Amino acid sequence: MPNRLSESLSPYLLQHAHNPVDWFPWGEEALARARAEQKPIFLSIGYSACHWCHVMERESFENPAVAELLNAHFVSIKVDREERPDLDDLYMDAVQTLTGRGGWPMSVWLTPELEPFYGGTYFPPESRGGMPGFIPLLTRIAEAWREDRTGVLTQARSLAEELQRQATVEAGAHRPDGEVIEAALAQLRQGFDARWGGFGPAPKFPQHMAVELILARGTAADQVMALRTLDAMWEGGMYDHLGGGFARYSVDGQWLVPHFEKMLYDNAQLAACYLTAFQATGEARYAQVARETLDYLLRDLRDPSGGFHSSEDADSEGEEGKFYAFTPAEVREALGPENGARFCVAYGITEAGTFGHGQSVVHRFSRGPADGLSEDEDKALREQLRLWRDRRVRPGKDDKILASWNGLTLSALARGFQVLGDPRYLEAAQACAAFLRRELWREGRLLRVWRQGRAHTPGFLEDGAAVVEGLVDLYEAGFDPAWLRWAEALAEELLARFQDPAEGGFFSTEEGQADLIFRQKPGFDNAVPSGNTLAARAFLRLSRHLQREDFRLAAEGVLRCFGPWLARAPRAFLGLLGALDLALREALEVAVSGDPASDSVQALLAEVHRRHLPGRVISASSDQLLPLHEDRGFPEGTALAFVCRGQTCAVPVTTPLELATLLR
Repeated sequence: MPNRLSESLSPYLLQHAHNPVDWFPWGEEALARARAEQKPIFLSIGYSACHWCHVMERESFENPAVAELLNAHFVSIKVDREERPDLDDLYMDAVQTLTGRGGWPMSVWLTPELEPFYGGTYFPPESRGGMPGFIPLLTRIAEAWREDRTGVLTQARSLAEELQRQATVEAGAHRPDGEVIEAALAQLRQGFDARWGGFGPAPKFPQHMAVELILARGTAADQVMALRTLDAMWEGGMYDHLGGGFARYSVDGQWLVPHFEKMLYDNAQLAACYLTAFQATGEARYAQVARETLDYLLRDLRDPSGGFHSSEDADSEGEEGKFYAFTPAEVREALGPENGARFCVAYGITEAGTFGHGQSVVHRFSRGPADGLSEDEDKALREQLRLWRDRRVRPGKDDKILASWNGLTLSALARGFQVLGDPRYLEAAQACAAFLRRELWREGRLLRVWRQGRAHTPGFLEDGAAVVEGLVDLYEAGFDPAWLRWAEALAEELLARFQDPAEGGFFSTEEGQADLIFRQKPGFDNAVPSGNTLAARAFLRLSRHLQREDFRLAAEGVLRCFGPWLARAPRAFLGLLGALDLALREALEVAVSGDPASDSVQALLAEVHRRHLPGRVISASSDQLLPLHEDRGFPEGTALAFVCRGQTCAVPVTTPLELATLLR
């Protein structure tokens, strides 16, 4: 029989809807049951694309003995971490404090007052390979609650106080200077893997914020680190050479074997990162990776409504990576004997295999046309094999749409149009923004989640801030002031609901939320920039377009608030350091005047977009500067670009070459 989760919209919760566990979704019914019956809460947090979440669901939550223990002694609650990042952040801090590590599925036990007292991650039913068994663990926790409840409650109170102490942010007196950026770059140099790229040992995660910071502020030698990392990620198996896009991380130090789940937030940020590398170097391979990644989003993750789905699973047919790996025989079947053999050489597909069962992950470590494939042949064969692969059972998809991740995607698409000039990306960005405004903007407030025509969950700081920055990028791509006006309204909502006016910075949730033991002020940058990083960037960029001093001060307040933390652990705040770099840079404005539809104006705008590097801001005008044409002796209607730094306006130029010189 289905349990309560069968009525949920979350694909992750629906995966557990037929467990024998008497699951509750997070909400007042479950919390009231725990208080009324004075039972501890077993809280399980995960997400739809998580491989080990699937394993624990099959092994433990389908196990009748496990279900019997949970149903008898606990109120069991299942949470989708992507719907409730506030709960995930809070209780992940608890698990890491208790065990020294974290991950998903997250398992944490709470008092009826929501204070944690024990936690971990994946538990098999019985002890195995040094891991404690779930059944004996549940038995011991139930016994401790029954026989030493006072001790458990005391431990929970102590842990809650420690978590709140760790989360306290004491603001600095001044905004940090560039020294903290230099300290972060020094730490990145120390951790750089010169052979394989990346910044640390396996498992290796994509470090887009590190690469962006290096490309913006690093020396020429530092840029070698960034570009080597981008090349290694692209050459290895973490990149999908057939369908575009990146997997979540590499399990080894060579970027060869990925953890195959593909997340929207990774791919949006990595597409933008490769665009930045293309702008900095002019190397076509970076444009190719960005284009193929954006095309993957448009083809495989775009909802007909205009928004973008959250992820694709690591598993298909119950097996991790089955959709993506190949044997040589399969490649020859798809491409023919001769082309199949040539493709196997070029992309490392061998009889021995690199992944298991004689299968190989498609990769191209330092291989290129010299392996016998021309650029055109390479592209055609990759597409032919992709279409053959598409006949397989695809991994599951989490088709819910999240405001914050769509804000990141909005930025990537807008920048894709700016740099690559493909109108499909601007059209997709406009449709995404229209979806967010139509479906998730309700009575002056942003909601976080949409699926199958229904929106729910009040937006968090990260949602509003990511969408504001996405709208700024969309404005800079198409110069439609309507997007800037909506960004302004969203930013005012963020100030009203989330800002800490006393200490600076922003809380992740609004005041008075009854199901949290305290409010957090997120600062650490992980796979996604923290809410405060997103807010600092968004408010600073928006302030320059709108000349809003309160927006600038809000951004400065974030930097001042986290200043002491930046000094202590700069590498933990790489995204926020990028926002600091933006604040320290002199603002650059490029105003293009003339007929927007003319070839000459479009040529100037294209040059602006190609040269627009991190830390700069662009606006454009088709009519405001026309009087200046006449003052300087230019015929009316002439296409002109004015490059301004602060209050100093350069001499207007009329050709892309002259403009490129000023933008260097």
